[in-house]
Parts: sequence; C-alpha cells; structure tokens
Amino acid sequence: MSRLFYRLGDAGKILLVMVSGLLLLSLSRLGLLLWQWQRVSESEIGFELMFQGLRADLIMVSMLMVPVVLLFPLGGIKVLRPLWQKLFLLWTVFILTLLLFMELATPAFLMQYDVRPNRLFIEYLSYPKEVISMLWNGFRLSVLASIAGTTLFVVFCYRFYSSRFSYFHSLSVSRSLLVWPLLVALVFLGARSTLGHRPVNPAFFALTPDPMVNSLMLSSAWSAAYAVYELKNEAKSSDMYGKMPFDKALDLVKTASHLKGNEFDHLASSPALHTQRTPVKRERPLNLVIVLEESMGGTFIESLGGYKGLTPNLDRLKDKGWSFEHLFATGTRSVRGIEAVVAGFMPTPARSTVKLSGSQRHFATLASVLKRHQYHTEFLYGGEAHFDNMQSFFMGNGFDQITDERNFSQPEFVGSWGVSDEDLFRKAHERLTNLHKDDKPFFTLIFTSSNHAPFEFPDGRIDLVEQPKASVKNAVKYADYAMGEFFKQAEQADYWQDTLFLVVADHDSRAYGNDLIPVKNFRIPGVILGGDLKPERIQTVASQVDLAPTLLSLMGLDSHHPMLGRDLSHPAERNQPGRAMMQFYNTFAYLDGHDITILRPQQKAVSGKVDLSDNSLLIQGAASPQQAELALAHSLLPSYLYRKHYYNLGDTEADRL
Repeated sequence: MSRLFYRLGDAGKILLVMVSGLLLLSLSRLGLLLWQWQRVSESEIGFELMFQGLRADLIMVSMLMVPVVLLFPLGGIKVLRPLWQKLFLLWTVFILTLLLFMELATPAFLMQYDVRPNRLFIEYLSYPKEVISMLWNGFRLSVLASIAGTTLFVVFCYRFYSSRFSYFHSLSVSRSLLVWPLLVALVFLGARSTLGHRPVNPAFFALTPDPMVNSLMLSSAWSAAYAVYELKNEAKSSDMYGKMPFDKALDLVKTASHLKGNEFDHLASSPALHTQRTPVKRERPLNLVIVLEESMGGTFIESLGGYKGLTPNLDRLKDKGWSFEHLFATGTRSVRGIEAVVAGFMPTPARSTVKLSGSQRHFATLASVLKRHQYHTEFLYGGEAHFDNMQSFFMGNGFDQITDERNFSQPEFVGSWGVSDEDLFRKAHERLTNLHKDDKPFFTLIFTSSNHAPFEFPDGRIDLVEQPKASVKNAVKYADYAMGEFFKQAEQADYWQDTLFLVVADHDSRAYGNDLIPVKNFRIPGVILGGDLKPERIQTVASQVDLAPTLLSLMGLDSHHPMLGRDLSHPAERNQPGRAMMQFYNTFAYLDGHDITILRPQQKAVSGKVDLSDNSLLIQGAASPQQAELALAHSLLPSYLYRKHYYNLGDTEADRL
C-alpha cells in the first residue's frame, strides 16, 4: 500500500475493510458461479452476474460500515483513540466473519431451497432444537467444516488486521472532521447504489427468469438481512404487485362461476362469508380425517410423472377414491400448505397466516366450521406442535385437542423431527377407534414428519431405493409404507364407512429450476376416499384451497364460511378447466387452465402457457390487462382479508353493509 493510503488514518482502515469484504464476497460468488455454471450459462449473464454482484456487495459492505463511519470523529480525540481503535478492530472481525459465515451456509441452503439464504433461513432460527438436530444428523460434515473454518478465520482476521492497522497514521480532530463528510457520502451512496428516487433492492437484480441465478448476484448476508427488513412490512407486502381497492378485488374473485350461486351474508365484519349448499344429501354427515403428508410432492409420484416405485400404497389408494390429476400446492412451506388445506386460505407474499399474530383467534378453519356442527376436532403430530406456531394457530381456531410428541409414551422410533410416521399412525388409529366408539362426529388432522431432512426412519421397513439410507427417496418410500399400513387398518375398522379421508401433500420436497416459477414442483398428489365415495379421476386444475369446500360438501354438510375455493362435489365444476394459485417467494402465479399469469415485485405481469402433461412453462410475453387484473385480485384479496380481520365466521358484531 502507498504511504498516502496509510496517511488516511482511520479513513484508510475503513477503505481497507470495505475492499476486504468485497474481495471475500466476490471470491465466494465466483465459486458459486462455477458450481452452478450450467444454470448460469443458460442465463447468458455470466460476466454481468459478477459485475452486478459487485454492486450488490458494495451495498452490503457500505451498510455494515455505517456504524463506524457515524462514530468516525471519535478516533481523532486523543483520549478516546485507544478505545476507538479497539472497537474498530472488533467490528472489522465481526462483520467479515458474518459475511464469511453466511457464505459458508449458502451451499447447503442452495441445495435445499435453490436460492440463497432468505426468510426461511431467518425463520428456522426460531427453532434451535429442531434445526440443530437436523443439521447435526443430516449435514454434520458441513457443520463441522463451517465451524472450523469460521473459527480459524476469526483468529486470522484478528491477527492480520491488528498488525495492519498499526501502520496507519492517526488523524487529528480537525482532519477527522474534514474527512468525515466524504466517508458519510461514500457509504450513503454505496448503500443506496443509485441517485434515483428509490434505493436499489433485490428486485433490481432479477435479470433472468431463473430465481437461483438472480440470487447469486446478491450476498447471502444481504439476502437474509433484507428478509428481516421485509418482515416488519408484511402488513403491506401485497403492495409489491400493485394496488386495487378491496371491494374490486372481492368482486373480481366472487365473479368466478363456482361462487356465483352462493348466498353471501354481506357482513361488514366478514364480507366473504357465505352459505355453501351441498349436493350430497346424507342422514348423518361423515367424519373427516386429513392426512397431510410432509414434502410428498408430485416429483415422487409415478402417475404424476415422478420417480417410479416410491409410492405403491398411495397409487393403490388412488384407485379407491377421487384422485386429483392436476392438483397444485399454494407454496413451498408446510405452514403454507396448512393454511390452504385446513383454512382454505389463498396464498400471499407475506408469511403464512399460521405464523402471523392477527390470525391466532377468530380465523376460519375447517375445525371452527365443524365445531359449529358439534364435531370433536383434533390435531395429531409426531413432533412438537409449537413448531411453526401450529399449536397456537390450531388451538385458537377451532381445534379441541392436540396430540404431539409429548403424548407418545413408548414410541418405537424417535428422530430429529419427532416420532416416526408408524408411531403417529398407530396413535391415530387408536384415537379414531375411541372417537367412533363415543358416537360423536370428529375431524382429525394428521401431519406426518418422517419425510424431512435428515430423513430418519426405522430400519427393516422398506427395501432401500438407494444408498445411503438417509435420502429423500428412501424417506418418501418409508412415508408411503407407514401411510399404507394405516389405511390397511382403517379399511377394516368400524369407523371406515362413516369417515371421509383426504391424503394430500403439504408441498414438494424442493422447488427449483430456471423458470420464473417452477410449476412442476407445485404439483402434488391428492386423494379423497372412504365412506361411499366412488372412484374417479379428477382432471380439472385444482388448488389446495379447493379441498376444504369440497370436503364439507362430500361430508354432507351445508356450511357457512368465508372460504373462496371451488366446491368440486358438483359434477359441472369438475368439468371446468379450473384454476390454481402459487406463491414462490416474492413471485405469484395464477394458473387458469393452461394459461398462467405471473406477478413479480415492481415489474409488469407476464403471461404464458403450462403444458399440464409435464407442467412445463412457456412464457409468451406481457399479460393482458384482464389477466393481470384477475391475478392481482387473487393475490391482494387474502392479504386484505387478513389485515382487516375479515376471514372469520361472523364472530364479531357488525352492521349489515
């Protein structure tokens, strides 16, 4: 370094640290780029990716330097200089270690979620027991290598920068005050990265249709930090796609053919509340059991174009009831699947309502609807029910009882995510048998967990598909085995003829690819069977939000609720092309038959076609105003319903509109 650089004093130190941070992040990005070169080369922005990545890194590094720049003049005060120099050294070690740690965490997260660490990374930090157990059992070598590498890096940083900083000259108070405005301007412009009206945000770097490639242009620290920032703005997250008055959004959704014949209450406190009349008349409505299968997406189901031979029991069940051939999940997380299947709630860019504070009471669910028909309602889970806030959400919204890991006295197998699916289903059969003996209608939600990283399950149950044992394919096959054993018991049980069963996935194991939205990874299996239901292949495009209204009618119940999904118990409705909504991080897709409209933050809507035979996506160009408006209405309406506390059963007093 030149003598002039050293003579800059603490200003030179700041520049040195910023250059070090930029170098660290650029080297990490280069490694990720080479690792994912096939995807990157297809995007044809390899060089631009590195250039834009440097710009994104400057934003992150500048933001991290704000505290020391604001306190910069303290270094010119002689009595405070030793303290300033020590704090500056510690801050340097901290921020560079943070940047390194996040980059080291990136490959494992990228393999699992196909993007850099984002909001999911932050949310998982709320569950240290489950996450630590999962990491230790599934990613032990990566964890140990990261800990060792980070520790060595801390020691290196401290020694390297403490020795280098000693070469820099000290500045007087007057010179510090002279340099200070220049440093403030430097970090301000670096963090803003533009002189425009709005600062640069992650949407600026969405240069390709491939979300993974776009995420490589960011640093993992900024990606995660921006996710934290966005959490505080979730009440306004729907604004990212554009604005529309609530009444117009509701009217557009209500114009759908499946809602036109319903009797809406027009309550000010619940404008979506309506009466749904069942075409299936029964002297006594059926019981309901929902088996929500963790991560058992269509990519594992042979009949849906997935791997062969992993789900023979599910394939057997498909021939005994209604099998959905084009059913799509609303998202990529379990809580997203829960809110769709159990509450019939459409997806939003915000966190699932299962986790949001405004939906912990008076939020409509199947349980709260069925309680009004004197049903006993229960949730069975092999892990800890507090995970992902499920316990609070369920207990506040209609569930009478929760059975989780604490209620299994002698389980045969316990893994990172709780007892095995076999233990769970044995408990379920026991509970259903007892409930049927009590001669009271019941609704039971069973949520499996064995098909979850690190993929732990008992030995000797299945012929392994591959080695090592702890793989997703083996876990899927085991989950299918455990579910199959349960249904063998259930079909012989007294409660079978009086009960309607739904087997459905919460989401696919992974969502990845170079499409704006990986439609193929949103396709999931769904089977309704039991009672007197006759086998049928349902060809219409369907969403998870359609399942709750359909189940209520097939059970033989006239119901009163705000769920806006399609009631597929009507034969005419099953002959419609159908529609589905999909939320992929900040991207929303509205699939109408083969036509798809995609909304992205601060960008114009685009449209395309989906080949339902293989769920491949072809983008055709800008969406028409009508397409964009309909998609926007379906994206905004659930946000409005949540924020205004409108998604209820008319529990609160209100005047008629």
